[in-house]
Amino acid sequence: MATAAADTNQKPDTPFDRLGGHDAMRAITARFYDLMESDPAYAELRAMHAPDLSHMRGSLAGFLAAWAGGPRDWFEDNPGKCMMSAHKPFTINRAVAGQWAEAMERAVADVETADAELARAMGDALAQLARGMARD
Repeated sequence: MATAAADTNQKPDTPFDRLGGHDAMRAITARFYDLMESDPAYAELRAMHAPDLSHMRGSLAGFLAAWAGGPRDWFEDNPGKCMMSAHKPFTINRAVAGQWAEAMERAVADVETADAELARAMGDALAQLARGMARD
């Protein structure tokens, strides 16, 4: 009986939780878009986005939270969507995919999370995902 009680009191051990929850996802997203807006190395990537990034900042933070095992709000709000289908209307070449990957890796590295090793692994996985979207 004591084991069952202990199991129900355990905090979830998802990457989302281990990285720092919504605060970490929002910080990574903010840093990512700040880099995209300020660093000329990401000019081609920035040009693909709307002038106002407010919506994208919220959307990416929600996606990252859900992708990392947190609340699934993004997937519930975007039924049937995945990263490939969400980006299908855009021409994503290797250069743009590389810009996204590099900006995300930098953002993850720049943000202090509760688990730096896991954050690096997340940045690597997201970079691979981005590079996999290139269609040239």
